[in-house]
Amino acid sequence: MARKRIALRDHSAETALFSRRIMVSFIFVLCVLGLLLSNLYYLQVDSYQAYKTRSNENRVKLVPIAPNRGLIYDRNGILLAENKPVFSLDMVPEKITDIDATIVKLTRLLSLTEDNIDDFHTRLKRQRRFKQVSILTNLSESQVALFSVQRHNYPGVSVTARLKRYYPFGDALTHALGYVARINSNDLNRLAKKGLRATYAATHDIGKQGIERYYENTLHGEPGFKEVEVNNRGKIIRTLKITQPVPGNDLYLNIDIRLQLKAQKELAGRRGAIVLLAPKTGEVLAMVSSPSYDPNLFVHGISSKDYNRLLQSKDHPLINRATQGRYPPASTVKPQLAILALEDGAITANTLINDPGWFQIPNTKRRFRDWNRWGRGKINVYTAIARSSDTFFYNLAYNVGIDKINNFMTEFGFGEYTGIDVKEETNAILPSREWKRARYNQPWYQGDTISVGIGQGYWSATPIQLAKATGIVASRGLRPVPQLVRDIKYTNGDQFEPVVELPPLKLKDPAHWQVAKDGMRGVVTRKGTAHRAFANTAYTAAGKSGTAQLYQLGEEKYDASKIRERLRDNAMFVAYAPFEEPEISATIILENAGGGSSQAAPSARRLFDVYFENKKEN
Repeated sequence: MARKRIALRDHSAETALFSRRIMVSFIFVLCVLGLLLSNLYYLQVDSYQAYKTRSNENRVKLVPIAPNRGLIYDRNGILLAENKPVFSLDMVPEKITDIDATIVKLTRLLSLTEDNIDDFHTRLKRQRRFKQVSILTNLSESQVALFSVQRHNYPGVSVTARLKRYYPFGDALTHALGYVARINSNDLNRLAKKGLRATYAATHDIGKQGIERYYENTLHGEPGFKEVEVNNRGKIIRTLKITQPVPGNDLYLNIDIRLQLKAQKELAGRRGAIVLLAPKTGEVLAMVSSPSYDPNLFVHGISSKDYNRLLQSKDHPLINRATQGRYPPASTVKPQLAILALEDGAITANTLINDPGWFQIPNTKRRFRDWNRWGRGKINVYTAIARSSDTFFYNLAYNVGIDKINNFMTEFGFGEYTGIDVKEETNAILPSREWKRARYNQPWYQGDTISVGIGQGYWSATPIQLAKATGIVASRGLRPVPQLVRDIKYTNGDQFEPVVELPPLKLKDPAHWQVAKDGMRGVVTRKGTAHRAFANTAYTAAGKSGTAQLYQLGEEKYDASKIRERLRDNAMFVAYAPFEEPEISATIILENAGGGSSQAAPSARRLFDVYFENKKEN
């Protein structure tokens, strides 16, 4: 067998091949290294500032801090709305192994409701797992104590203290103060349109009604912030810097809580409203709407059961009757109508009109009945106001006409917003030819004017409008804007500027003011309709009663016992005191209560008594 020939190795060729491979590898490494160095230069030099900014943004976050809401006081410095510490039960989800099992245990311990659990799961979906989520808000002291004892059994669950709005007088001030409640999507959209979304980043509640809503920007304050370092998951590692928030401004109201509570007592168990004003300044001394409700229910999130109860109530407690209630003004507007007739020349202070107990438009058969069926004989304007003659004012309205009535009553604020500092207000209805045509597509008839002459028919007014109109007569034409807020203590030192009042109402003959005032004085003296209610007062007063008819009887005699309760007459009374230099005026409306003189006037007397007694003490 022939041997295989062994080839000799060519070392020079192998060395050349190896050298070439080394050179190629070296060049490749140099290229790669060049790319790395080039990219490193781009990152570290060219893009340094951009990446540094992005890095800091990922590492450092600004966490907003909610400001303390401004407090609200009455005119004497008594606290009406405060920020009270409350306790909530919170959970950090990432620290809980089994959330559902923990909720079951907490339900046994603290009696959580289905609403509590549903709300918790809703909030849980919106939050990151390392952030606190509220399970139960507004814990009672017993619940806090009960959980504290068992806390070691609930890792990741804790009790947190927060400041929440609290109204110590409950339902006594609801329709004046309003309330705050949790910010919803509508609020967020409204804030976004105003460019205030960031200002409320840490705020949970916002004013929903009354003063809380009207002065929201004043009460809220400015948020602060914490500069914190976070990890790549957004969890806070440490706090770098804190800028304290600026608290909201405190409000001082014109309301006297003593008068407010007395007014509430006068309305206890009744539907109606009371407004007490200072006629010369427009200061709202008290404003009560009944029935009311506890605003604290809304602060912590009212249950659907409680809300539906308020919403479906036939008594409509959610409505602010003082500014939104529409009532026929009835005879309470006779003083203003008398001034109109005097100014127009339709009557003089000495004009006598026969009052047989009814009025009849010439060439017609219908008779407009007076509440006094027997009539009063020959009477002048003083007696017509004091004894509330419907016949006199039927005749007056017929002679003056609806156009002049509409124009003149507008000067007293009827059919207009008063400008009071709450947003819940209606302008009610001051009828006119144009209004009826637009509303019913019908012409205006003379019979419509006759009804308007005694504050009935299409005419409606709010209690705050009646209060303003009465104050204009009492003050001889001054027309201040009704105001709930007396002063604002700005944290930056600014001064509160009150609302500018309207120009005074000037008459052709200023003596006509006195005619109307003397007539109103007669209401509470001599044989006036309310003389019993104001007998033996230590002060002088003037007023006007009103009984607003809600049910048309025709020729029948009014008998409340035969009429469904909610169709019975409204009792109304307006008054002011002292007669010479008015300091306070009252407007009282009691729904379906009957006669204004017998039902509403005594309440005005008692309220005035409290006012002057308090004045002596001060």
